[in-house]
Amino acid sequence: MVKELKAIQDVYPEDVAWCYGCGRLNDSGHHFRTSWDGERTVTLFNPKPEHTAVPGFVYGGLIASLVDCHGTGSASLYLHKKNGHEIGDGSEPQRFVTATLKVDFLKPTPQGAELRAIGTVHEIHPKRFRVETAVYAGDTQVASGEVIAVVMPDSFGSK
Repeated sequence: MVKELKAIQDVYPEDVAWCYGCGRLNDSGHHFRTSWDGERTVTLFNPKPEHTAVPGFVYGGLIASLVDCHGTGSASLYLHKKNGHEIGDGSEPQRFVTATLKVDFLKPTPQGAELRAIGTVHEIHPKRFRVETAVYAGDTQVASGEVIAVVMPDSFGSK
């Protein structure tokens, strides 16, 4: 069971909360939710049977989607905190989009295990962040990834 976290996606403005991976308003989406775990970020997810690649194993595209949304959510969390805010304090977080996505699959991901994406954020520009992510199924690291996340352009929504 995924534990309840205070997640940055819960406070994204409605007009940019529709992402298939992490949008809370997308009824068909995954609803990934990213929060703090000390100085690192965390996203927890339980794959469903429809996320199968071959019987017993999770589809790699789901893992890539998890790394992607975890990266943009982590960048948003980091900038929100850097600007002196906490999730739910009434301030609107900056939304990010993916500039680059890299995923290395280290081991097959078994069905039935909670996935845990753990991220470390590195600022490389005031509007550009690099997020390194390790994905675990239980205690086993199954993937690593990197996202370059950039502040969402005005043309994408309210920001």
